[in-house]
Amino acid sequence: MQGMDTARAIKALLDWQAELGADTALGDLPVDRYAAPPPAKPAPAADKAPAAARMDDDPVALAEAMAAAATDLDSLRAAMDAFDRCELKHGARTLVFSDGVAGARVMILGEAPGRDEDMQGKPFVGRAGQLLDRMLAPIGLSRTAPDTGAAVYISNLIPWRPPQNRKPTAQEMAMMAPFARRHLAIADPDIVVLMGNTACEGLLGRSGITRLRGQWTELAGRPCLPMLHPAYLLRNPAAKRETWADLLSLRARLHPEGTSP
Repeated sequence: MQGMDTARAIKALLDWQAELGADTALGDLPVDRYAAPPPAKPAPAADKAPAAARMDDDPVALAEAMAAAATDLDSLRAAMDAFDRCELKHGARTLVFSDGVAGARVMILGEAPGRDEDMQGKPFVGRAGQLLDRMLAPIGLSRTAPDTGAAVYISNLIPWRPPQNRKPTAQEMAMMAPFARRHLAIADPDIVVLMGNTACEGLLGRSGITRLRGQWTELAGRPCLPMLHPAYLLRNPAAKRETWADLLSLRARLHPEGTSP
């Protein structure tokens, strides 16, 4: 009997609601209007600040931010070592940062390390590097000179050896260019020498080194001289004549008064 009374009471309640105009159920389950509201859900990851989200999605933007934060050569090297968006890092033995004398009047930027550079952790130490030293000596420059006026400071656009010494991709060059530009700003040379097509493509946005070589241009407000890479000269000895002319042009720019170095 009690069950029938409950059923009649429910039917009477429904009839009363229908008379009031309620003709649609709002939910299949009853709702406790006096219960406390559920806790707010945390904001999804997609709601990151625009700048942070952009750096997560864009490795070039991340490289620019990390490079800009470096205030000296040590912090720049640490930033490059911490940058993990370039796959070349994971296949190389070591980061090849620089050699020579920081503060030298001339900074040489090459392309990327080879096998010998990857093993020793210094740029231009293989056969091409030995030829570079012989090229610089006749115009009074050396990576070991104690005088910054006669010294050179050497680095590369790419700090990690590409597999099988392949040419770096456009994306790899774009990722590492902010670090190279910051390296240039901190080292603060009077003159920049870009050796090889990759260095010119990554930092000047121009390619065709046989056309560019010997033509003075500007990079970051500094005189810049594109030159043939010593590795190219090892394969094409006849091009040494053009390189000698470029070296004489470099000496003349360093000593415009015509005095010997």
